[in-house]
Amino acid sequence: MEYLPNIIFAAFLIVGIGYFAKNINKLIRNIKLGKEVDASDNKPQRWKNMAKIALGQSKMVKRPIAGFLHVIVYIGFIIINIEVLEIIIDGLFGTHRIGLEILPVSVYGFLIGAFEILALLVLVSVIAFWLRRNIIKLKRFMANEMEGWPKSDGNIILYFEVVLMCLFLTMNATDIQFQELNSGNIISQYMAPWFEGLSTNTIHLIERTSWWLHIVGILVFLNYLYFSKHLHILLAFPNTYFGRVIPQGQFNNLDAVTKEVMLMMDPNADPFAAPAEGSEVEEAPEKFGASDVMDLNQIQLLNAYTCTECGRCTSECPANQTGKKLSPRKIMMDARDRLEEVGKNIDANNGEFKDDGKQLLGDYTTAEELWACTSCNACVEACPVSINPLSIIMDMRRYLVMEQSAAPMELNTMMTNIENNGAPWPYNQMDRLNWANEN
Repeated sequence: MEYLPNIIFAAFLIVGIGYFAKNINKLIRNIKLGKEVDASDNKPQRWKNMAKIALGQSKMVKRPIAGFLHVIVYIGFIIINIEVLEIIIDGLFGTHRIGLEILPVSVYGFLIGAFEILALLVLVSVIAFWLRRNIIKLKRFMANEMEGWPKSDGNIILYFEVVLMCLFLTMNATDIQFQELNSGNIISQYMAPWFEGLSTNTIHLIERTSWWLHIVGILVFLNYLYFSKHLHILLAFPNTYFGRVIPQGQFNNLDAVTKEVMLMMDPNADPFAAPAEGSEVEEAPEKFGASDVMDLNQIQLLNAYTCTECGRCTSECPANQTGKKLSPRKIMMDARDRLEEVGKNIDANNGEFKDDGKQLLGDYTTAEELWACTSCNACVEACPVSINPLSIIMDMRRYLVMEQSAAPMELNTMMTNIENNGAPWPYNQMDRLNWANEN
């Protein structure tokens, strides 16, 4: 019975980490459903982007209030959880505050004191976030796509953080041995008097209960991430590494289409000629553009899972500001929801996808949303973790135009003019240079 708590702790740890690993494998499987993309270029710039944007939070602080609060929560939550290492060692080997046996009291006290200050700052920041969402009701958190689970998810994660920080401080405040050191109890020393009227055994029971709930809460929080928008805590780093490194206004072209156009422009080319012997013949893609998540590339699917649902993209979108249905945030949420649906389909059919009669385009995202986009890149610039909603919008537009000939009338008119007149405007080719005579 002496080792029963250690065995129970090890079981919790194994189950918690095992379930997390299982879900991460599922996430990787889902992302790999997308098309492979070569992101081996510009490695120095990619590492710089990851360090600056994901680690340095450089784009978060462009909105000072939210950015400052987020940096506090980000730094505080990560640094405080360094103590999880001590908790794990104590839990597995039956020790108590193993750090005191390894480090000088002054060093240990400095670390725990810093953790306590950060825990208080995290509490204040989280409460401010809750007020912004639920009392002030900032417009970007009140959009249609934020109803239901997204709204609940945003609050649940805040409650998690409040509970974990309170348990950490309560654990320290009721640890009589730690309080007697009078080193590191910068915040908890003011909480300790709350428990003075209780017996030593009761105080010890509260300390042990807080200790257990703290570590179990962290394991639950870890596994909750997969089902939450807060998966970005982990995915922001690879997402910023694989983020866009070419100029924002540069669009990708399909090789098959580019070669076809070049062939048309070559006066000496014979479009009916057979390929030369030994030459490589590139087949046209099975589908132009994207109508479902499997047509997107792996970076786009990583983008979908990384979305924080913060709404900065939508709040900067000129189409959304003028009342159009387009919300770049919803584009990413649609892609993630559809990808999750496809993943569950695969799980239910022994690793094979069974056609469910649905697709991203139409069942989740409408053509009206796609054509409202002005392709201005405001959403891409605004995203604090380098997500690119525009790339998904353009790929689905490409499908509408090249596979379904479903472009808006104005666009069809322009393309017809280009085909007939060599210019978007409806005048004869013989008149194309008349503008030069006006000067």
